[in-house]
Amino acid sequence: MALKFEVLSTDGAARRGRLATPHGIIETPAFMPVGTLGSVKGLSPQALEGVGASVMLSNLYHLALRPGIDVVEELGGLHSFSGWKGPILTDSGGFQVFSLATLRKITEGGVDFRSHVDGSPVRFTPEGVVGMQRSLGVDIAMVLDECPPWPARRAVVAEAWDRTRRWADRARGTWEREPGPGGLFGIVQGGVFRDLRETSARQLVELDFDGYAIGGVSVGEPQVERYEVVEWTAPVLPEDKPRYLMGVGYPRDILHAVRQGIDLFDCVLPARNARHGLLFTRQGPVKIKNARYRRDPAPIEEGCPCPACVRTSRAFLHHLFRCGELTGAVLATLHNLQHYLDFMRDLRQATASGRLTDWTEANSLSNAAAEAT
Repeated sequence: MALKFEVLSTDGAARRGRLATPHGIIETPAFMPVGTLGSVKGLSPQALEGVGASVMLSNLYHLALRPGIDVVEELGGLHSFSGWKGPILTDSGGFQVFSLATLRKITEGGVDFRSHVDGSPVRFTPEGVVGMQRSLGVDIAMVLDECPPWPARRAVVAEAWDRTRRWADRARGTWEREPGPGGLFGIVQGGVFRDLRETSARQLVELDFDGYAIGGVSVGEPQVERYEVVEWTAPVLPEDKPRYLMGVGYPRDILHAVRQGIDLFDCVLPARNARHGLLFTRQGPVKIKNARYRRDPAPIEEGCPCPACVRTSRAFLHHLFRCGELTGAVLATLHNLQHYLDFMRDLRQATASGRLTDWTEANSLSNAAAEAT
């Protein structure tokens, strides 16, 4: 197998693991910064490495539109094209099936889009999606899936899952015939219906993917239902395969999922909030545009090793944001990603030492503050 996953230790259902890929090791649980077009906005590959990132997520739909899969393949694949040397996971376009509802049509064959860039037609099929990810040379490819928006009726969700299951079967067959350099993950759907989620997970397990994702969360549903989906689904997935919760990014949500046995996470939240001046710290959020920081000489967070905290003050960052200077967004992004990646490191250490419950209780206040933002 191109991917090798091992669970190094457990604390309840939480797992401290290691995922070996063609482009390096991912220590889990891990957070994947989102580089939609092959780059996290404002950050060089070296800067991303500098804050401790080991894996990056990119988006197949956007790369297919610009610059085009053929261009990336011609230039040596996504790693060579982007300059990022570590593992890459690509979202297959399933989120765009959800988010671009007015620009797409779903059939048994696949999804027909109208490009949001120029209106040109784009067709995604289960076979074509894995083929494009193979051409990009990514470490983790995802199957094409359908994600009805919450609150969808049960009949709609069931129909979408039946189609997604057939797509997953076709994608798995294509990957078996022409595998890529990495591995292929299936995606569990089923909305907020427990029986559909458990059935979805069991049917995907029968197809023997290299890993499994829980999709269709953070699409508008209440937190309690989002948590229930993870609690229902994770125990059905194989213990010897990596588990990925798609698009979930608040620290408290990540912590809950880690305690259910989830290994991989991604979200635009830390970088997007950074660009708007909202910074995460262990003491709670800092809204750096607020006038209170105009003369504040302190770093964003004492002891943080990110470039913003080591070399600059809150006052300087406030000045950059108030002036619309791009450097402010870059420094803020570095800080927020450092915060998230340090948070994941702490979770790994707490799980490995069997002290995750103690760590959770000690950090509950800052997690609540982060979520409240």
